[in-house]
Amino acid sequence: MANADRNRAIVLGASMAGLLAARVLADAYTDVVVVDRDDLGDHDCSGAHDCPRRGVPQGQHVHALLARGRHIMEELLPGLTDELIATGAVAGDVTGNVRWLMDGQLMPKPHSDMLLLSMSRPHLEQAVRRRVRALPNVTFLDRHDIAGLLTSQDNAEVTGVTVAHDGAERALAADLVVDATGRRSRTPAWLKELGYPALAEDQQKISVGYATQYFRLSPDQMKDEISIDVVASPTTPRGAICARIEGGRAVVTAYGILGAYPPNDSEGFLDFLKSLSAPDIYETVREHEPLADPIAYRFPANLLRRYERMASFPAGLLVLGDAVCSFNPVYGQGMTVAALGATVLRDHVSRAGAPDAAAYFADLAERAVDNVWSMTTGADLAFPGVEGERTEELLEEQAYIDSLLQAATRDHSLLTAYARVVFLVDPPSALAAPEVQAAVLAASDPAAAAQDGAR
Repeated sequence: MANADRNRAIVLGASMAGLLAARVLADAYTDVVVVDRDDLGDHDCSGAHDCPRRGVPQGQHVHALLARGRHIMEELLPGLTDELIATGAVAGDVTGNVRWLMDGQLMPKPHSDMLLLSMSRPHLEQAVRRRVRALPNVTFLDRHDIAGLLTSQDNAEVTGVTVAHDGAERALAADLVVDATGRRSRTPAWLKELGYPALAEDQQKISVGYATQYFRLSPDQMKDEISIDVVASPTTPRGAICARIEGGRAVVTAYGILGAYPPNDSEGFLDFLKSLSAPDIYETVREHEPLADPIAYRFPANLLRRYERMASFPAGLLVLGDAVCSFNPVYGQGMTVAALGATVLRDHVSRAGAPDAAAYFADLAERAVDNVWSMTTGADLAFPGVEGERTEELLEEQAYIDSLLQAATRDHSLLTAYARVVFLVDPPSALAAPEVQAAVLAASDPAAAAQDGAR
């Protein structure tokens, strides 16, 4: 129920972060308005291509909803999981129904008790948007450009936004504005125009390029499997994912790091799949006619905007999702981090009084961003050409993870433990637990483990 002293919140951007922000704001504000420049009509996206919004050019590529993200979305929108499955999402176990190949090595398939849903990004986004649109106090203004912020005379408070539609501008007053417009967010520029200190940013250049092609596989392909993941490694900085999705299709996204990009023609795309550390995806799709030509996309760098470090920030404005941090898409963390951020936003707007920006950004960093940033940038630093400091601690962590994954081929519970971290259910520290380290030692060197246990 909305707080009596709250009136209107405006969400900039109907991204996944924006939709989830609107959902939690609907419990705290009388009126919630979502503004987006795209046409938000729902369309059939089960043909040769998906139909992503113009504002989500990467929407046709493989997207992952990690287990933690699904848990949060189900909490915010009860019944969403069943709805997605009923409308075509492919469901299974995170490890039991996924063929993982790491550095060319086939990993085991233990049952993890973590549900994995595979679907296109538009399929998920449309389902979430329908649920949010159905909330009685949420309104969507699609095909509206965001012209700028409205502020108090001293620029200490954001009081709304100016929007434009068909060449006409109008002002929308608000008690809170949440920027969820993604990586190209204009908040840093707006803050500079308002006279606020420069915003610190962390960047890690990775130059990821990927291409995606859709196939319709024969019924005997990928039986009891949701996806095949050929993971890139420092020795082979190329990988691919083949995932079954709604509409009886399979989507293949191939990727390369530091310029090792897949071609965007069908013949070159297949050759790229054949060149990976394992031929499994190539063997799966090579005899099947693609539904359309490959589609290419580039991602230059991991980016983190350090709002929590700003000495001052205007009241009435918060930022969420990719507008704060955007990660190497290969790891599929973006939507789940957006969901984590929505829970932080929920906690802050549910309190009495206006949300405090400094407290919100500090919480966002601690609870949603920093761990994932460390995981992502640390993993990317395993590739020799990626620039960045490789501390002794980081090198030890990377060596330990390599040992854990090798040990997981013998002790399958270790792969489940690893998956719980990768899918953001458990923190990275879980892999350093004494019992996990002991299991790694035992599976790596049974004789040494027995000797250690006898002491």
